Amino acid sequence: MTAFALPAHAERLRTLFPGVLASAVVAAAATFLSEHYGAPVMLFALLLGMAMNFLSGDGACKPGIEFSARQVLRFGVALLGLRITLSQVVALGWQPLVIVVLGVVLTIAVSMVVARMMGFQSLFGLLSGGATAICGASAALALAASLPNHPLKERATLFTVVGVSALSTLAMIVYPMLAHALGLDEQTAGVFLGATIHDVAQVVGAGYAMSQKTGDVATLVKLLRVAMLVPVIVFAAMLVRKRSAAEPGSKRPPLLPGFAVGFVVLMLVNSSGWLPAAVSQGGSELSRWCLVAAIAAIGMKTQLKDVITVGLKPVLLMVGETVFLVVLVLALLHWLH
Repeated sequence: MTAFALPAHAERLRTLFPGVLASAVVAAAATFLSEHYGAPVMLFALLLGMAMNFLSGDGACKPGIEFSARQVLRFGVALLGLRITLSQVVALGWQPLVIVVLGVVLTIAVSMVVARMMGFQSLFGLLSGGATAICGASAALALAASLPNHPLKERATLFTVVGVSALSTLAMIVYPMLAHALGLDEQTAGVFLGATIHDVAQVVGAGYAMSQKTGDVATLVKLLRVAMLVPVIVFAAMLVRKRSAAEPGSKRPPLLPGFAVGFVVLMLVNSSGWLPAAVSQGGSELSRWCLVAAIAAIGMKTQLKDVITVGLKPVLLMVGETVFLVVLVLALLHWLH
């Protein structure tokens, strides 16, 4: 049996290799451009991937691109658990925890309701609201991986990644000025930036641009938002299971996807202190590479016209979600101060 299994695995690797390599090359190019020009790496990966759309047609690269867009994505999400420890969460105290939990829950709830009012599926509100409330493009990809296949799913995911990356870059510039104008102290400014800016990299950039303490607090609050991925993924899975149960003959997905289990396990292992710092840092960097390669692959599967034709309403939805989160966090900071 083993003798037959090995050739089968070798054949599988040969089939996947061209597409996985193409995704990795685009990820490397996007990383280079991001490091030299300062724009979000996810946005570069998406745009470069869309420029290489011809590779996803019937050809040698198609299976590997499909694999990168799905399996490599899930592996990268699981590895996000290595960014967080329970001691970091405890060290923040109860006030940032309340702000993060309420910010995530209320933003997603409002997004789902408004999405339905605007004529979209509530799951699109969950996707865009989760990206806004949790951790930007990484959350969009994680939630997309837990949602059922749909003809418009990848188009919605791509739009969400583009929108949240652009808004996150704008927030990195504007929010520190807003914090200064409001007279927020270093601690409060760190909580504000960490609880509102979408992507981790932009939180780090904005926080440390203000001060060392603000950067430290902002990063910890942001990692707490990343930890909210797990309950939100469980909520998404419950919604999908409920809808699947209402459709005869449809297969119900697991309540907690395997990559979410991996996220929790790695977070607990990282919290135990058993892992050397080099291993945690290496795993976090590998997670970033996997997510960048995955969004590059998703870009390869999509044509530019599919993103351009989404219309104005999704843009208004994402801008509204971003403004809502800022106002909510500022109100909570005032009430809990």
